[in-house]
Amino acid sequence: PDISTPEAFRATLLATPSLAYSRAGASGLFFAGLIERLGIAAEVNAKATVIPQGFTGELLKRGEVALAIQQVSELMTVPGIDIIGTLPAEIGEVMTFSAAIFAEAPQPEAARAFMEFLVQGADAKLLRAKGLEPV
Repeated sequence: PDISTPEAFRATLLATPSLAYSRAGASGLFFAGLIERLGIAAEVNAKATVIPQGFTGELLKRGEVALAIQQVSELMTVPGIDIIGTLPAEIGEVMTFSAAIFAEAPQPEAARAFMEFLVQGADAKLLRAKGLEPV
């Protein structure tokens, strides 16, 4: 399916016979808002399987839906499915992850070292292999 432009993505959603997205989490909340903004929420939700949690790719793999919507890093955990790409920049959203150390952490130095690794030492190829894009 073509998702290269906002128009193509919208057309793909309207043409697909069935799809899945998650109710909870960042990707599900974002997608629910996106189909509202695109003016196709009623049409999409009429053929959507909305899961409370888990991986939409599992439904795709079992043949229960024709299209699965979720963050790339979550889709990548399901072997045997083809990921067609990310949303066009005009309608997509970058999810930024943050880290903090609890004031009463039992091992604050280990937490600090891990955070330092994520910021400075993590291999960008490794992150990309897991569906994450370093910024």
